[in-house]
Amino acid sequence: MKPSCNKPDLPRRRFVQGLAAGGVVLGMAPMLRPAQAASPGTLTGDVPVLTGTEFDLVIDETPVNFTGKARMATTINGSIPGPTLRMREGDEVTIRVTNRLKESTSIHWHGIILPYQMDGVPGISFPGIPPGETFTYRYKLEQNGTYWYHSHSGMQELTGMYGGLIIDPAEGDSIEADREHLVLLSDWTDENPMRVFGKLKNQGDLYNFNQPTVFDFFRDVSSDGLMTALNKRQMWNEMRMSPTDLADLSSQTLTYLMNGTTPAGNWTALFKKGERVRLRFINGAGNSFYDVRIPGLKMTVVQADGLNVEPVTVDEFRFGPGETYDVVVEPQAEAYTLFAQAMDRTGYASGTLATREGLRAAVPELDSPQWLTMSDMMGDMGGMDHGAMGGMAGMDHSGMVMGMGMDMAGMDHGSMAGMDHGAMAGGLAKASSEVRHARTEYGPSVDMRVDTPRTNLDDPGVGLRNNGRRVLTLADLRTPGGPMDPRPAEREIELHLTGNMERYTWSFDGVEFGSSTPVHLNYGERVRIILHNDTMMTHPMHLHGMWSELENPDGSFQVRRHTIQVQPAQRISFLVTADAPGRWAWHCHLMFHMDAGMFREVVVS
Repeated sequence: MKPSCNKPDLPRRRFVQGLAAGGVVLGMAPMLRPAQAASPGTLTGDVPVLTGTEFDLVIDETPVNFTGKARMATTINGSIPGPTLRMREGDEVTIRVTNRLKESTSIHWHGIILPYQMDGVPGISFPGIPPGETFTYRYKLEQNGTYWYHSHSGMQELTGMYGGLIIDPAEGDSIEADREHLVLLSDWTDENPMRVFGKLKNQGDLYNFNQPTVFDFFRDVSSDGLMTALNKRQMWNEMRMSPTDLADLSSQTLTYLMNGTTPAGNWTALFKKGERVRLRFINGAGNSFYDVRIPGLKMTVVQADGLNVEPVTVDEFRFGPGETYDVVVEPQAEAYTLFAQAMDRTGYASGTLATREGLRAAVPELDSPQWLTMSDMMGDMGGMDHGAMGGMAGMDHSGMVMGMGMDMAGMDHGSMAGMDHGAMAGGLAKASSEVRHARTEYGPSVDMRVDTPRTNLDDPGVGLRNNGRRVLTLADLRTPGGPMDPRPAEREIELHLTGNMERYTWSFDGVEFGSSTPVHLNYGERVRIILHNDTMMTHPMHLHGMWSELENPDGSFQVRRHTIQVQPAQRISFLVTADAPGRWAWHCHLMFHMDAGMFREVVVS
């Protein structure tokens, strides 16, 4: 089925991209073998599977074709994704990585608890792997579940260097399933990623199809009246970001992949009727949030970020780069579509869950994109004096949409210095310690500030609200057994997620990586970390080496994660036990946000 085009003048080549299955042109290296035919408990599909305690991975350049044009990709053992590595909890594994590129490379084992020297972040945990050399990773597996691995060097992740990692429990799996499939979602661009980055630096909304149009203006006049429509436009003219700019990149440059296959390639996962099927979803994209559903089939979420959660049944879930979700389904029909639409609704990845090869279910139309709302910009509107906002007094704020980037130049930031940011958290537990902010928090790298953030965890996010489907939220996720460390926080660290769309810079507290100092944690201490999102974009924040235990707004334990979404104008709180000495990375997992500065080093000593 042809997808609807919910945007003006969408270039046809972006949807012609799926006319070829795509994939590696020259075939896989002879050392690899495809997964065996479907059988209970076995991963199936095109992605090679390697098992055991010793693995050899070769990083090289390989021609690929996803759009009708051949391009060079960065591959692992000649495939995209790289081979799925299947290990066992309690084993010590040895992974030899050989670099055949002309530049340095690395592999980060995302979500894996290990010595920092094995974490694979050049410049922080090790120097990287020079061309022509082999680096040996060696560590003991202290956990089980669904994880993944990827390059942490340059733009190699976006050019194909990623793969799935599954650790089987030592004592048998508590999640009952007759069959399982790994579903690794990613994105691809034919453009040189550095060229894409340069374009964003020049114009942050270059790839945004869904800009407000004159037709939207007349629609607002018809529904809200002329003055309200004019007031909206006047305020948007003071912004530096469109209310429809939900993602930096779109299908104008991205091709959306499921297990390295375009939608036309129809990657297929097999099952037999009556089976319970476990689907291990990984978001290995460089820059895309995916909204995943299987029309006609409920999904029971049983694991998040590799850890079991209390089962919750949903129709749909959103996850960002770095996150993983395991779901169990019980299919009854012959075929179902695995549908993963991008947050901005300009494209999708898809595949089929079927009883035999060649079947394909109907592919749904893309949802219409939703605009960002007032709460996405200003946060909790409950305590605001709307009458003091000038011409907005008569406006319906619940329906109003705004963009990022208020012009802060005329504001008296000095008068804000004495504000009790902890009191604005709507009940977030606060440790009795000093909260410090960088002096440049409101400097040239910050074009917006949210003074009254929202703290609720039950919002599925823009594009998923009130869509008639049961959508997973953070409030639905609960880790059984409570927190791993019962101690309360000894101190508190608050950091603001900041950005400037005009300059396309992203940062913590207005300080890009390179100008920032490390965050220091004392070995063994229990710390509360508060992230306050002053931007209009959702950031999947990934702390290496340690678990992040998300709190409810009332301060009680919610769920343990290694990557946590922080929505626009949202303030979240989580506890960390600093039990991993060494140097660690902490960053937004949107690749261009990380490279533009939303990255900090964490030192535990």
